[in-house]
Amino acid sequence: MADELGVGSASTAARAAASASGTLEATPPSGLAVGPIAGSGAPTLEDVARVAGVSRATVSRVVNGQRRVAADIQAVVREAIATTGYVPNLAARSLVTRRTGAVIVVVSGVEEQGSPSTIDFADPFFGRVVGGMLRALRPRDVDPILMLAETDSDRARVISSLRNGNADGALVVSTRGDDPMPGLLVEAGLPAVVFARPGRPIPLSFVDVANRDGARLAAEHLVARGCRHVAAISGPLDVPSAQDRLSGFQDAMARHGQAFVPTVGGNFTYESGVAAMTSLLADYADLDGVFASNDLMALGAIEALQAAGRRVPDDVRVIGFDDSSVGALSRPALTSVRQPIEEMAAEMARILLDTIADPGRRVTSTIFEPTLRVRDSA
Repeated sequence: MADELGVGSASTAARAAASASGTLEATPPSGLAVGPIAGSGAPTLEDVARVAGVSRATVSRVVNGQRRVAADIQAVVREAIATTGYVPNLAARSLVTRRTGAVIVVVSGVEEQGSPSTIDFADPFFGRVVGGMLRALRPRDVDPILMLAETDSDRARVISSLRNGNADGALVVSTRGDDPMPGLLVEAGLPAVVFARPGRPIPLSFVDVANRDGARLAAEHLVARGCRHVAAISGPLDVPSAQDRLSGFQDAMARHGQAFVPTVGGNFTYESGVAAMTSLLADYADLDGVFASNDLMALGAIEALQAAGRRVPDDVRVIGFDDSSVGALSRPALTSVRQPIEEMAAEMARILLDTIADPGRRVTSTIFEPTLRVRDSA
């Protein structure tokens, strides 16, 4: 029995034969060989195979990300890779797999003439999205390449990079409803997934949160806290998520007898929240509740309320949307509708990698459920 389980035994040879024939290996070796790698120079696939007690073909399949190797065998091979210090030859791997092991993260908007960039990297949203993507990309040995796309030339560079084989697909975070980037990727037949429902119906996979349901949670909470004169600060209404959050909030308030919800639009920035709240206070001095379509605008609204001598939450209750860390750490801490951004971004990456592996995979959508994080502001 001991001989059957040892590295280099007959069972190991059988595994190697099975590997050569293309069958799934299901039985891992009992342990890794120890001791220094013989010879000198960089470790090779053969060195990894000897330490792992499997065939060179099996090591190659694990390195190239193929799925015909059982999870426990993969774990043994990856441990052997770490033990030997083997570094895959990415150029050679791409010739075999016809994949680069990289995807483009496209942060995309539409540049307005004479205006600053539409992409605000001070918004913690972007960091959470990238963090979530990395969570899914790292275990698959895939690297992200960040590209900005605000102009026609920017968008052309993204398409060219994908067509030229510099990356295998794109993860798109779009900041504008009229952004042409998602449509260009579809027209080019390139694998891509977008964060949030696109501005127009196109055959492109996306992930999103149930925005209307999240806004309903905010409305019901304000009503339950006794608010009777409630207003909203919307995002840009060419963005589907902003439309859904506003309409969901208005519908829920109508169900509670408030037929008209005063609304001022913002652009998801802190400054636009300050401006919108200042405008609302000028026209509706009796406001006692505010829902803002993201946390930065909600924090701007609190700033404007405090500057006007209104206490939060004693005089006016404020709810945001995102559940960002900056909102949780503000004073007062912000009550906010949580969309699980990290989980959504990770799901984007998984969908894209599955699409790259199976180009015939159907277009799909994944909708996450929101929750309300109640804190001091409401």
